Amino acid sequence: MRVLIIGLGNVLMRDEGIGVRAAEELESRYHLPEGIEVVDGGTSGTELLEPMRGIDHLFVADAINTGAEPGTIVTIADEQVPAFFQTKISNHQLGLSDLLAVLRVTNQAPKSVTIVGMVPYVLENELGLSPAADKKLDEMVDYLVAVLAEKGIELKQRAEPKLGFWAAQERGDIAACA
Repeated sequence: MRVLIIGLGNVLMRDEGIGVRAAEELESRYHLPEGIEVVDGGTSGTELLEPMRGIDHLFVADAINTGAEPGTIVTIADEQVPAFFQTKISNHQLGLSDLLAVLRVTNQAPKSVTIVGMVPYVLENELGLSPAADKKLDEMVDYLVAVLAEKGIELKQRAEPKLGFWAAQERGDIAACA
């Protein structure tokens, strides 16, 4: 089974980067079984086409504006995904929608697509999550783990998290950032 987890978002726009941070934290806290890849999709576009080609399950973590209260965690899956793309609720939606369309036309689309998002608190030009979003990050990661488990993908927690780039930067661990 091939699984791709993409964290989307612009880390330079506060809570818009929640998807990238959630994917990084997932990879930091859990041992990932063989066949599972985590990608920092950032604000990427067509570069994501190749990793998405022919996979079994695609999971996307992102900030999404549903109109719900900030901090609300939302899941959109499979048959709900096309309806999701009819209303723009994510800054990365157009690119992701286009990539999925290309993969469908070429018969290489993921067998299932699940989007896990959080409604952002703050979208402004500043590095790092808002304090409110930072407090919800654990909940979003736990939610991602639960969604993966629903697809039969069990993750084992690491005894000690490995330090990802953003966590190392926040802790001032310059050596880990290099």
